[in-house]
Amino acid sequence: MSSAVTSTFTVPLYRAAHGRTGDKGDRSNISVIAWHPDLYPVLLAQVTEAVVARHFAHRRPSRVQRFELPLLAALNFVLDDVLDGGVNDALNLDTHGKALSFWLLDLPIEVPVSLAALLAGPAPTDF
Repeated sequence: MSSAVTSTFTVPLYRAAHGRTGDKGDRSNISVIAWHPDLYPVLLAQVTEAVVARHFAHRRPSRVQRFELPLLAALNFVLDDVLDGGVNDALNLDTHGKALSFWLLDLPIEVPVSLAALLAGPAPTDF
């Protein structure tokens, strides 16, 4: 939990948003959709291309692009070269990369206490 001065606390991204993953060749497309429009600025500020690239460093993306969809309170990330060559070439069990959205949704983010009621899951009690 963050200090009382900043009035924020840390939660996994899935408390503020849900996601969906798609693929095309060796490219993964991950959508991050805020549970509530008031959480969208939190996503914009913290779920950046650089943060996502670091979070997926173990997959060695050659490029990460972020597309903002404010009318949907959503972000769309395109990660190149993260699927071990794609469906026809990969030897891993998740050749489509469907689990990659779950990995991104585990990213820790800071949420203002004032937005706590908008989060999915049980109400935080540790602030």
